Amino acid sequence: MDTLTLILDTFAPIAGRRILDLGCGPGILAKALAAEGADVTGIDPGEAAIAAARSRVPAGRFEQASAEALPFADAEFDGAVILNALHHVPNPRTALAEAGRVVGPGRPIVVVEPLAEGSFFAALKPIEDETEIRAAAQAAIAAAVAGGAFACRRDMTFERHETFADLAAFLARVTAVDPARQAAIEADAANIAAAFEAAATRTPEGYGLTQPLRAHVLVPAG
Repeated sequence: MDTLTLILDTFAPIAGRRILDLGCGPGILAKALAAEGADVTGIDPGEAAIAAARSRVPAGRFEQASAEALPFADAEFDGAVILNALHHVPNPRTALAEAGRVVGPGRPIVVVEPLAEGSFFAALKPIEDETEIRAAAQAAIAAAVAGGAFACRRDMTFERHETFADLAAFLARVTAVDPARQAAIEADAANIAAAFEAAATRTPEGYGLTQPLRAHVLVPAG
């Protein structure tokens, strides 16, 4: 199982469905969903990310906004995806509630979050230690389900495997997600390089890193 397969299975048939991509970044997922015929809307707090998404997916709709205050009507979408983004939201439970509002009862929300484990996490940790915010995202999901706001249709864990030509390629990947990480990289370059070398597995193509992901398919209660 991979993320795109899970999303396509959840929304099948996806063609024509109105899908909200929360924390869309530069539009990589939005492009894949649009290619499958989805009517994609994306939000992200970053101005540069929204500009990149609009360029990548001209047919999509993209708004600079916070996941905690979505500029959309109740039940405006057929479903939503929160991919590797919930842990970046200051109040993840509010973001889940907002996603539930704009999707409406009975319509699925796919939430995929990285866990605080795996070799990718170990390589990232000296740049930014996300242990607490990743745990907070999982706690928010659990609380939303336990409180009755959502039913959990699926709960599964799988791995994302990535290969990088070298350290520079890895650093480009993690700073593309958050440019503010560049300062931490410059401040502790030697330790970051050592952590990368220790965590990665050498392959003929370069350096392999693995990130466990936990996916939930949540359905807002009626």
